Amino acid sequence: MNEPDAPPAPLDWGAEEFRRNGYAVVDALVEHWSSLRDLPVWRPSDPAELTAALARPFPESPGSFAEAVRLFLEEAAPHTIRTTHPRFFGYVPIPSNPAAALAELLASGVNVFAGTWHSGAACAVIERQVIGWLRSELGWPESAGGLAVSGGSHANLTALAVALHCKAGACRDGAVAYFSDQTHSAVEKALRALGAPPTAQRKLEADASGRLRIADLAQAVAADRTAGLRPFCVVANAGTTSTGAVDPLPAIADFCRREDLWFHADAAYGGAALLCPRGHAALAGLALADSLALDPHKWLFQPVDLGCVLVREDRWLVETFRLLPDYLRDAYRVEPELNYCDRGLELTRPLRVLKLWLTLHTFGVAAVRRAVEWGFELAAEAERRLRWGGVWEILTPPSLAILTFRHVGLGEDGQLALIDRLRETGFALLTSTRVGGRNALRLCTINPRTTFEDVRGTIERLEEIARQAGA
Repeated sequence: MNEPDAPPAPLDWGAEEFRRNGYAVVDALVEHWSSLRDLPVWRPSDPAELTAALARPFPESPGSFAEAVRLFLEEAAPHTIRTTHPRFFGYVPIPSNPAAALAELLASGVNVFAGTWHSGAACAVIERQVIGWLRSELGWPESAGGLAVSGGSHANLTALAVALHCKAGACRDGAVAYFSDQTHSAVEKALRALGAPPTAQRKLEADASGRLRIADLAQAVAADRTAGLRPFCVVANAGTTSTGAVDPLPAIADFCRREDLWFHADAAYGGAALLCPRGHAALAGLALADSLALDPHKWLFQPVDLGCVLVREDRWLVETFRLLPDYLRDAYRVEPELNYCDRGLELTRPLRVLKLWLTLHTFGVAAVRRAVEWGFELAAEAERRLRWGGVWEILTPPSLAILTFRHVGLGEDGQLALIDRLRETGFALLTSTRVGGRNALRLCTINPRTTFEDVRGTIERLEEIARQAGA
């Protein structure tokens, strides 16, 4: 039987076709970025129309790359929240930058495997440099370590796995973790994934400022020990998602030391504030944590996905995750300098940190620091404008670039209606939360493209919508 001398269905382009299609994509991205301010932050979507437009059968024979790109840009992209938009103030914005976007193209184009030193030594060096920079900003010793993961959920899961390994060992029965009711749901999901049932999780009521009460924590730990349980970890918030509240980090660190508990800090969005003086002061005590989660795809202006987990001693990661199966013997035959697969759940992993590495090389650390500081200034301007308006009640003043407020002339449903009506205009987008049992409007101002005028214009439109509603 004659064997074929070429693959029956090549999945490749010639150089000119590759270049032409690549330039077309870059041109489309340039157009998107340059027109971002004039685009609506959000637009309504009809599920039936979207399904009809996008869920077409895949062609059996070759199709058109240009047509598929057009379909995505014209039919799909407009039906997503534009998280990089300067007037997107909801949730926690993801204000990416062009250098980081192109880094994604480089990383996926070269298609590096960043799991082992054997497969990607240069990748390990780049990741180690980025993790080392974050470690240095935190003020941790050189023995600290960490790795890039997909985001805060993955980072919290990794850190809590290390905490369980170090504090509970092989026997997990009766192990209990403690956190406030303002803690991100990712922590509860991580504990659930690690086998900790709800009975092994103590969700303590936060105080009026959204902070964990040390007295309540001490009482809960003491009660559990009396009951024969095994407290192992306290999760502190370094910037809650609802209000930006920071738990009393120094006091929690002291308590954990006295009680021999692991101190984990969820700093997914707030940790980047360490780069500027105001943030460093607000996060005093964060350097005392045993581990922390941080999301550069938030306040460090990276595209999704890029999270980081850091631990005070790098060896804790290796002790928790390192396994040596036969099929990886080649990677370990020569003693490796650094294997990131030994430090987390992933073996096959991308070079996620290339985008942050390239951002820092392109714009410089000083520019990133200034961009972080700008988030504080925007939040302060928002508070000034709200107080000047005379129709707003500030529920929580700016904390790590988040503030919450409500219109004094509207009831509970009216606060949510303000958000809905503003979103429908496409001009700006806020999200809501609950503060003190009441509905609240919430601004998160971490986008360095946002101007004072964007903030003022958003508040003016909210006031106009309220007036139209009779408030």
